[in-house]
This record gives sequence, C-alpha cells and structure tokens, in this order.
Amino acid sequence: MKRGLLLLCIIICIMTCCSCGKKGNQTENMFPVYYVSKSETKIEMHPYALQEEEGKAQIEELLRAMATPAAKNEYKAPLAMGFQILDYSLQNGKLLINMDEKYKELSTIQEVLVRAAIVRTLTGHPDVNFVAIRVNNEQLFDNLGNLVGWMNADQFIENDGKEINTYEEVKLKLYFANATGDMLMPTIRIKEYNTNISLEKLIVEELIKGPNGENIYPTINPATKVASVTVKDGVCYVNLDENFLSQTYTVTPEVTIFSITNSLVELPNVNKVQISINGDTSGVYREKYSFATYFERNLDLIQK
Repeated sequence: MKRGLLLLCIIICIMTCCSCGKKGNQTENMFPVYYVSKSETKIEMHPYALQEEEGKAQIEELLRAMATPAAKNEYKAPLAMGFQILDYSLQNGKLLINMDEKYKELSTIQEVLVRAAIVRTLTGHPDVNFVAIRVNNEQLFDNLGNLVGWMNADQFIENDGKEINTYEEVKLKLYFANATGDMLMPTIRIKEYNTNISLEKLIVEELIKGPNGENIYPTINPATKVASVTVKDGVCYVNLDENFLSQTYTVTPEVTIFSITNSLVELPNVNKVQISINGDTSGVYREKYSFATYFERNLDLIQK
C-alpha cells in the first residue's frame, strides 16, 4: 500500500514538472508581433507563440503570422492588405523583403503603418538588425519622394501606440560652417516635425537644407539624398547617395564630416556616427576620411 502510494506521488510530481516545463517554454517563445489597428491610426502589439526553434524558420513563421487576419477582425494583419511578398533574403543581419506591385496601391497612411509593423516585428528577432523593402525589385520611395532605405525599430518608436501623422516641436542644435569653411558654428533651430520621421533623419535633412541665419554657411551638397538614418547601440548609421561626394561649397572635409557627427551626437542616444554611400563603407571622403570610420564628437573644430 505504501509502495503504491509512493509510486502515485512520484507520477504526480513528474506530471507537474512536465506541465511547468511546458508553461515555461510557452512563455519563453512568446514573441511581440505588430499589427495595424482596425482604425488604421496606429500599430499595436499582440503576443504570438512561436512554434519554430530555428532562426530562418522563425522568420518565416513571423511573416506568416503577419499575413494571417485576426479571427474576430480586431486588428489588421500588415501582410494581408492586398499585396504579396515575392521573395526575401537575409544576409549579415539585413533582411530584404521584395513586395509585388500591389504594395504601391496602399494609401500613404497604410504604407507607413504596414512598414512600421513589419520593421518593429522582424527587428525584434535576434537574427535581424535592419529591414529594407523593395517593390518588384525596385527601391521604395515615400510619399515625399525620399528614398526609404534600411530601417530599424528606432525609426518608428515615436508612433508605437500613438496617432499617426502627429506633429511635435523640437529644438535642434546644428553645426554649419564659418565664413572661411574651416570651422564649425553651432546654431539652434526650432522645428515642427512629423513624428513619422526620426530625429536623427530630421537632423541630417536639416543640415542638407542649409542654414537660415547670417554668418553661417552650408556644409553639404544640397542635391544629397538621404537613403536611411538608423541607430543601433549608440551608433548612428547615415546612408547618403553619391551626391554627397560632390562638394559644391568651399569647406574642408573635416567641417562636412563633423557637421553631421557633432549635430547627431547632440542627441542623447547617439555616441558615434558612420557615414556610407548607397550602403557602401569601402570608400574615402575627399581622399581623407574612410567611410569605415566611426566618428566621434570633435570639439576642436567649433569656433569659439
């Protein structure tokens, strides 16, 4: 009798432990997946239980989850809004997704929300640092004609759970050139901006536009286009097009490089800056500065 009772206790203990283990695994495999709200004004996170264990299979599962409509139509699946994924590739932490032509039929608001949901979800996976979207193998441009390059979650963090297309006023400290083009002049610019744009990208775009005041001068070719601006682990990655290489103003290469660097490092989340040309960091700027360099703040160039 005692032996039977002991055996029963052991069986119960084993069953309890197995049950606890399963619950623990389910908790560990819960993954944040972002969807478009029913009102199409924001993205919202819903926990998803990942079944796959291997990295590539998990990414495919996440793509399927974002293409599966909610059972009760409580929210909209970002990959089930009239377009299809043609193919995708992952290399060195960069996930490139190629959509079909119907992606272009999304409204401006829908496209921003879909893009935000995709990027916020997939960059949450440890194998994915950046996401880029192509349409029928062609580069994606936003409604203002700006090239949409590599993206990470930081670019959309302002919109998580908030209304889309909201505006905020921000005070930026920007560095432009002095009259001789060999030193930097700090200036304060008050700007009302759309929170769909990250502050890092806003700063680079404002530098390209040039100064508003007197006795300060431009540092960057105004024809320069911004492909992408992203931040990861305190490093701001600024991806510009080839027009950046053609300097139309009489400024030293130091002034141009640290006009960008010093302005961005004014933000609390940026410590270093790397600049690339169409995603390529193998070149050299004006035969002096390697694009492979991580630039830090330079106080010696600031005119007293």
